[in-house]
Amino acid sequence: MAHKFSNVFLIGKFQSEDGTETVLDLARFLRERGMEPWIEQGTAGGIGKAADDFVTATYEEIADKADLAVVVGGDGTLLNAARQLGEHTVPLVGVNLGRLGFLTDLSRVDARRQLGEILDGRYRAESRFTLDAEVTREGSRIFHTLVLNDVVVNRGELGRMIELELIVDDEFVYNLRSDGMIVATPTGSTAYALAANGPILHPGVGGVALVPLCPQALTARPITLPDSCRIEIVLVPPHDARIHFDGVTYCDVRAGDRLRIVRSVLEVRLLHPVGYGYFAMLREKLHWSSAVLRP
Repeated sequence: MAHKFSNVFLIGKFQSEDGTETVLDLARFLRERGMEPWIEQGTAGGIGKAADDFVTATYEEIADKADLAVVVGGDGTLLNAARQLGEHTVPLVGVNLGRLGFLTDLSRVDARRQLGEILDGRYRAESRFTLDAEVTREGSRIFHTLVLNDVVVNRGELGRMIELELIVDDEFVYNLRSDGMIVATPTGSTAYALAANGPILHPGVGGVALVPLCPQALTARPITLPDSCRIEIVLVPPHDARIHFDGVTYCDVRAGDRLRIVRSVLEVRLLHPVGYGYFAMLREKLHWSSAVLRP
């Protein structure tokens, strides 16, 4: 049974007039349907005076009141919204203004029609699992966050490799000298991990991909683990490093610090438009089956 959407909130990040106009156009569209749209406070601030005609709301208010959050931007914008609303069950739908848009699958030019179909109950709902990540130093937690896409351990500002110790379910795997390591969910497997020659994991797969970044050992290959595993990465002395979470936030770490990653009980709910297909999306974004152009 389709969910009835009463309170719809608009979230965006803007670097062009297209973003501003898309949010305002969708706000007008919702009002034409007899709904009172809400615009996220930071989004409204980015739009300026044109947003004064609409009610604004903080992320806390969105989490408390929203039946649906419409995110206008690229995958990074949707990831940020998912992190802000991670402890709540607010469904998200994305309007793509970015480059690829693996998560934001409504087109800007057709957003009114596609959003209208979703509001009318014609959509495909999907849940994506998240990771719980924490960093400890000498046994004390110094950082904790929720991750939808990936955790990336890298050398930070160093101009040389770092060394990592990888442990899975208390079993030592290896010491790795490299530029770092990516730990990716199926959602994140089409992001940085894909660029680093990691596997594409279908969203229905209960797995996590470990993808070394420029490893010194040629035999260090990507590994897919069950999502029930507890993954630990220890930074081996003497170098420091940096850990990025969903490309949104980061933590600077010292030698000896320990990163622990487990599957979270929290999930992110995405709504896709009518006709959405995962493999159709991959064909479009990755140009599969495209004809080879010859000189």
